[in-house]
Amino acid sequence: MSDESLISGKTIAVLGGTGPQGRGLARRFAAAGLEVVIGSRSADRAEATAAELAEAVGGSLRGADNAAAAAAGDVVVVAVPWEGHKELLLELAEVLAGKVVVDCVNPLGFDKQGAYALPVEEGSATQQAAAILTESTVVGAFHNVSAVKLEDPEVTEVDTDVLVLGDVREATDLVRALADTIPGVRGVYGGRLRNAHQVEAFTANLISINRRYKAHSGLRITDI
Repeated sequence: MSDESLISGKTIAVLGGTGPQGRGLARRFAAAGLEVVIGSRSADRAEATAAELAEAVGGSLRGADNAAAAAAGDVVVVAVPWEGHKELLLELAEVLAGKVVVDCVNPLGFDKQGAYALPVEEGSATQQAAAILTESTVVGAFHNVSAVKLEDPEVTEVDTDVLVLGDVREATDLVRALADTIPGVRGVYGGRLRNAHQVEAFTANLISINRRYKAHSGLRITDI
């Protein structure tokens, strides 16, 4: 298990925090006692979401546009749609310099056969982030966590492991500690950034499982 004291006192910014995944993560981080800033293209929408979550779970939550949220965060989680991923990071590269940036974006397409992984020139969304954010420390994590489970107030423990990928040990330890703040979740080191593609792509398999079994499946790593 990681040391949750590593994350204590850190402000967590969630870019795209008004979407299902971002909102779910913000909910859980705030419930764990972390200071959370929700970012969105619309500051008004971010503020409304922050107020709604603060009423639901308590904790310290505020909303801002993505640039202001990025500036406020010690750790910045990127949970925006894949279509806007590159553009947003190019805009915020200077603001994100010197920070740990956690990318949880899954480049997926959908057709009548279901979800499938999209090719990414850099190899993965996480590697694209690292190529753009050369002055930040990029870590991949939270790719396979069910947004439905994160957002459901009846789910007291989210039964899943989170694979954490990165090239800097201190940063992956920090993000593992962040994952561990969510009850039921365990952060597990999953390799270097070059291994992010299959973790992102595996979300397509989980979506297929969910459709077949009417579930909100997660991932567990055995024997550790």
